Amino acid sequence: MPAPTNRFLKACRGEPTDTTPVWFMRQAGRYLPEYRALRAKMDMLSMVRTPEIAAEVTLQPVRRLGVDAAIVFADILLPLLPMGAPFRFAQGEGPVFDDPIRGLADIERLRVDLGDELDYVGRTLELVAKELPQDVALIGFAGAPFTLAAYLIEGGHSRNFARVKELMWGDEAAWRLLMEKLAEVCLTYLRMQLRHGAQVVQLFDSWVGCLSPEDYARYVLPYSAAILGGLRRDGALSIHFGTDTATLLPLMAKASASVLGVDWRLPLDSARGILPAGLPLQGNLDPLLLLAPPEVALEGVRRTLRAARGGPHIFNTGHGLVPETPPDLVKRVVDLVHEEGRS
Repeated sequence: MPAPTNRFLKACRGEPTDTTPVWFMRQAGRYLPEYRALRAKMDMLSMVRTPEIAAEVTLQPVRRLGVDAAIVFADILLPLLPMGAPFRFAQGEGPVFDDPIRGLADIERLRVDLGDELDYVGRTLELVAKELPQDVALIGFAGAPFTLAAYLIEGGHSRNFARVKELMWGDEAAWRLLMEKLAEVCLTYLRMQLRHGAQVVQLFDSWVGCLSPEDYARYVLPYSAAILGGLRRDGALSIHFGTDTATLLPLMAKASASVLGVDWRLPLDSARGILPAGLPLQGNLDPLLLLAPPEVALEGVRRTLRAARGGPHIFNTGHGLVPETPPDLVKRVVDLVHEEGRS
């Protein structure tokens, strides 16, 4: 009997697939009752630092949904801990940095040697890799330098990223040093995940959509390209993702990821018109559409599949699933993508 075909990996390489592969950002998490049962007993950081628990959470949606890829249960901010930038999760606020970066001296103190402080993520990947079916891929990930810098400088979430832009425009030497350090750490971290079983890695630049194309090209692209170009030279598969990036996509494509993520604000056929021919795209259902009546949500899935025709495609939401998402509807979406993605 031939080995099962891993359609997700084939799509990442731009190869033909038997049907459209599908996975979801934040597919392991608060919308699943089995996750909530574990979360009631442990805080978030304790969960990700316990490989047996993190592996179980990673596998939960694979068992329930039949997705084509699992993404390791972790957090984009984890590499900042060994760098010397501790944070905490505040109820209702998300991550909080009590000592945000304010200038060059703070940046100079940041370390770039991860040591073995993130080995628990590698161990989680190893445990998951042993359990995954051959036809389900394993994704690792990291936060991109700009998004990590935004958290470090703003001290948490921000509406307008005023402090980030103040440093970026006002002290380019300090900005360059910060981005160089973050790029080095991200690449080291992603390579570690690949050594421990990840087959693809995704670089999340969740907040980069706040920038103009000119600022992205000058202040961000060189550092994302250093990471993704390094991975490409290694022969590794990668996905580059950001939100609110319709004006940035052609520049993001220059960073040379294997796959480019597109959020829901731009139809995939429109994205293909401004991107290199044959570039695999990932996306791009609005995740909140899964809170709509099922028939509305499923028509949105069909519309996304129609717009994706004309090139390699991995179905996903345009950002992460929200806690209110009905798990049964997510399963229906997976089944529909597999059924109608064959045409």
